[in-house]
Order: sequence, then C-alpha cells, then structure tokens
Amino acid sequence: MKRISRLARSRPHQARGAETPAPEERVLEILEIGARGDAISAGEGGLLYTPYALPGEQVRARVGGGRAEVLEVLRPSPERQDPACRHFGRCGGCQLQHWKDEPYLAWKRQQVVEALSKRGFGGAQVEPTIPAWGEGRRRAALHAARQHNQVRIGFIERGGARLTPITHCPVLAPHLEATVLKLGALAELALPARGEITLQCLLTESGVDVSIKGAGRVDLLNRAQLEKLTAEANALNLARLSFDGDPIIERAKPTLRMGRAIVSPPPGAFLQPTALGEETLARLVLDALSGAKRVVDLFSGIGTFALRAAEHAEVLAAEGDAEMLAALKKAADGAGGALKEVSILRRDLLRTPLSSLEMKKFDAAIIDPPRSGARQQAEQIARAPIRKLAYVSCDPASFARDIKVLIEHGFTLTRITPVDQFRWSPHIEVVGALER
Repeated sequence: MKRISRLARSRPHQARGAETPAPEERVLEILEIGARGDAISAGEGGLLYTPYALPGEQVRARVGGGRAEVLEVLRPSPERQDPACRHFGRCGGCQLQHWKDEPYLAWKRQQVVEALSKRGFGGAQVEPTIPAWGEGRRRAALHAARQHNQVRIGFIERGGARLTPITHCPVLAPHLEATVLKLGALAELALPARGEITLQCLLTESGVDVSIKGAGRVDLLNRAQLEKLTAEANALNLARLSFDGDPIIERAKPTLRMGRAIVSPPPGAFLQPTALGEETLARLVLDALSGAKRVVDLFSGIGTFALRAAEHAEVLAAEGDAEMLAALKKAADGAGGALKEVSILRRDLLRTPLSSLEMKKFDAAIIDPPRSGARQQAEQIARAPIRKLAYVSCDPASFARDIKVLIEHGFTLTRITPVDQFRWSPHIEVVGALER
C-alpha cells in the first residue's frame, strides 16, 4: 500500500488572522494510520487526519481544519471489525477497536521500526509485537464530575475536555471493571462543590486500591464525612481508600507479587497496566541481563525489575519517589534469603543522572525512564563499564534517540521487542537488549 513521507507529517499550520474555511464534505482515500492512531489521507492543502478510518478505505467525510470526520464508510477494509465497546467513538480511552488484531499489532511494530529508521537504524531487526493484554488492565484512572445534578464517572473524550460516562469497559480486568462501575456513591462523597476528581484504581491481590486526587486533605474531613467514606469503602470491599496519598481506610494491605517478593505499593504508585505485561517485560529484561552479577536499576519504581533481578544478582535500585523506593526496600527485606542484596538510592535521575563513576562496580543496568527518555543518563551509562543493558521504553522516538548514544559508544542491539499492554490505543512499549 502506498506510504507517504514522514517528513511531511506535520499538521497544517494556519496563519494568524486567517479565516477558517467552512467544513465541507469530501470522499477520501485512506492511505495509512498515523502515529497517534488517526487515519491519514492526502488533501488539497496537505494531509488530513481522520479518526476511526482504516488503510485502503474510501470514506465520505466532513473536512475542516486539517481534520476529517467520517460520515460513511463507502468501501470498508477487510481489516475492519465491529468495536467491542458501545462507548467507542466518544470515550477517549480507545482509538483502534475497529481494527483486527493482526494488522493492528503489525502497525505497532512498524512504529518502532520507523522510529529506529529515523535515527539511522533502518536495518535493525524488530521482533513481532507481543500482545500482553492478559485478562485486561489492572490499573485505570477515571474521572468523576457532576453533570446535570448527577455524578458521572468515566473517561475524558478524545481531543476534548468533556467527560464520557461509561457503563462498561472491555479493556479492564473483569474484577476491576465491576468495582469501578460501582464507584458513583463514593465519588459523590468525595467530589468538592466545584470541579472534578480523578479516581486512580489498582487491582491488587488483596482487592481494589482506590486513590482519589482532587478531593482535598484528609485532615480537613469531619467525623461524619470520614464515617460515610469508610462505610462506602466497606460496602465496595476496597482494600484501601486514600485522598491524595493519605489513607482513609485500609481494610487489607494492597499487595502484588513480583518474583519472589511481595510489594505493598503506596497510593497511586506507578505500575505496569497489565499483569501479563509486567511479566513479559520482566522476562525480556532478565534475558537481556543473563549472567550479570551486579545490576543497577535506574527509574526502578516499586521494584518491577529490581526485585526479580535480585534473585540472581546484587542490585542497586535508584528512584526519585521516596515512597515507591521504601516499598521496594521493604519487599526486598521481607523476602529474606530468596534475594541477594538489594540497596536503594533516592535520586532524581532526570536532573542528576547516576554518573559513570558511580556505576563502575556494575556489569549490567536496567533503565525504564519516563516517556521523554533519559538521554543524559544514557550518556553516563555509555561511559560506564556496563556490559549488558536492558532499556525499557514507552516511547519509540525517545528510545531510538537514547540508544543511538549507547551504540555510538560501543553497544550493540541484540534484540528489540515491542510489547502491547494498552490494547486498541496508539501506545506501544519496547524492550531493547544491548551488549558490548
């Protein structure tokens, strides 16, 4: 199928003061899916971005401002399927439910291939995308607000600010879905007079952990409010309920097993979205570090990789969040003789990377930075005596940028594996194994 140059992919820019043309109906030939999940076609003034269309389709669309809205699919693609969710097209959580799995996963792999190609690694071999959906997502952030004097819970619509209430969500693990759909009464108790709240929900082995942002400070709640919130948490069988990181009630300590260790995450802690995704990423990371004796885990979080690596090697876990680091250390200490020595270092690695001198005693490293990557930290790894490296990334572009630094200092990419945890979204994770 015809492809178009990525150099021409920028959205059209409209001069200041220029009038916006009135929308008009056109018949569009869809060429491909762009990096953000929108279908792309060629328009008279540049590229047109059309949500919910597929490559090879012909659609009748309303066009305006460089974007198009599908009114009718005139020639459907054989890759099209019926969406799994009745909220598809309004809810901003999924963009690609209408695409069959095989071409969808191939497209995700292609995002990694093209990111590497832009950095000069066009010949790099990229593995097929691993679908790590498992039973569904165990972590979700929902929003709640008052609409027409009723409390609504759901996700923000795509490209907007309006809340789309949901009555089901096929991407969530069934137990988490069943719980979040019953959070209305709890949200009503937590909502301030104006504004909205975010309910960060995590499915743990001991139940669902709910951490609410935007509800105010726990110490400002009166006794009656605390009693009502506690009663609702009990009715929902929540493991824990927190406001902005401060627990209101903990009926059962939230726990997660990571290898031979058991971790109790702090409220709202970062976690891989699916249990199968975490296991898959960890397996790829450990494969990349095979034989290592001393490992440094950079951006370690609550120990997703550090605790598993410690089954075979001494580990230093470096992380900027004190609570997540404390949870990691407590889990390591609680594992007794099942793990080798695990030490911790609190450090904002984006501001102050671990230096090559500080890494002189390590023969392997793990790095799992934020979406923006960690170029300065990559430069320090490149100068350290690290022999094996596992780079975990949720952004192919920053991954490609950072590993270029490493390759320029003698590293070789031995394996590149895309992993899909965010089903039906444009997001893709990648694990790169490097050696020198």
